[in-house]
Amino acid sequence: MRPRRFRATVDFAVQREVVFDYLGDPRNRPEWQSSLLSVTLADRDAEPHLGMAWRETTMVGVRPRMEITRFERPEVWAEVGTWLGIAATLVLTFEERAAGCRVVAEGEISGRHAYAAPAALAGRLAGLAIGADLRKAARILDRRS
Repeated sequence: MRPRRFRATVDFAVQREVVFDYLGDPRNRPEWQSSLLSVTLADRDAEPHLGMAWRETTMVGVRPRMEITRFERPEVWAEVGTWLGIAATLVLTFEERAAGCRVVAEGEISGRHAYAAPAALAGRLAGLAIGADLRKAARILDRRS
């Protein structure tokens, strides 16, 4: 099955370095990602870096293995996630704006064999979900500034 692409764009009222540091740190994800219960890192004190890997536990019991594949502060951050027959990528681009920054989230989800249909459904919902999660992150960071 061909990968299902998704995209979302959200404006933040804080500097892009602040947004990059917050979104690019897996330890912050349960705070802003609605489907996520927890993140498990081998070293919880390690600073985010290229190649950093972790496990997520979602509300539906999915436990993907995640890895940072791009770490170009403060412009681009990317990850790949795999779970059984499903693979997903996410790229966050941080565009500087006069009053903060814009985050453009782009990615794709694909599935093999029995996982093709669940991956297609997840891909259809991903743009809406990541947009809602990024808006939540924007509200969190706005309250902190």
